[in-house]
Amino acid sequence: MEEPKDKTQEFEEALKRLSQEEYVLRLFVAGMSPKSIQAIENIKHICEMYLAGRYQLEVIDVYQQPILAKDGQIVAAPTLVKELPPPLRRLVGSMADTERVLIGMDLHIGTAGKIDPTLETKSQKSKENGRHHDQV
Repeated sequence: MEEPKDKTQEFEEALKRLSQEEYVLRLFVAGMSPKSIQAIENIKHICEMYLAGRYQLEVIDVYQQPILAKDGQIVAAPTLVKELPPPLRRLVGSMADTERVLIGMDLHIGTAGKIDPTLETKSQKSKENGRHHDQV
């Protein structure tokens, strides 16, 4: 018979899985306007800084692919949609405010400047519903 795992070990394993979750993001932009270019640069920088190696980012031009914008219920651009991990999040704006983008994506930075998975877990538990909109 296998020994039960230590509760601390179980918690540490859960935190490790959380910190390795892959993020699936879609950034909807309106052509290559200055706002669109700024949003693309900002979100790429944020992803490389805080999610390096564990994100997929798809940039969608609503002029080129209006069906995707309609299906995604996009009413303003630029809009970032975090599809995974749940819950679904939508952030509208230039993505210039890094802290607001991180909070909107349920990423919380600890004192060392790294993502603190314990804060992510608390935030995800406190927000039960799947949709959230933020202006960033």
